[in-house]
Amino acid sequence: MSANPANKLQPADDLPRLSGDVVLSASREPVAHTAKVLAINPRNCTGCRTCEVTCSFVHSTAGRLGRSHIRIHPQGNDRFVQITCLQCSNAACASVCPMQALSREPATGAIIVDPNRCVGCALCEAACPFGHMHFDGESRKAIKCDLCAGNPACAHFCPHKALEWR
Repeated sequence: MSANPANKLQPADDLPRLSGDVVLSASREPVAHTAKVLAINPRNCTGCRTCEVTCSFVHSTAGRLGRSHIRIHPQGNDRFVQITCLQCSNAACASVCPMQALSREPATGAIIVDPNRCVGCALCEAACPFGHMHFDGESRKAIKCDLCAGNPACAHFCPHKALEWR
């Protein structure tokens, strides 16, 4: 009886980016994706919130800070969890959107929101199994991590490597 190759341990670098080698856009077409991912390391997070401030600056408009697309949640004494989009291969948020306002950016692999299509129905927020979709109260539109067009500022400014772009 031969060994099942799927049961062989593989180095992390040899594993697919997320849950599959090929990702699908909202139109179900295969798209190319970057080899890099935003790695979240909760053990390194000190709760300094530098990532939230950086994200707010990056998403600012007309001199006003934008709403952070990442959130830090305390989980007891000296423990914190970073909450941001995982850019799922089969993103539930994109598949339930009746307006097709969520699509995958081919260059970065990020699920992005088209604010011109979003009607604020919140189906994407309800569909996300991780609770990573959020809404801007002023615009009544969905907001989520867009990986800063392939250069996530939160990872570059995290002083403790709790977020890494690798």
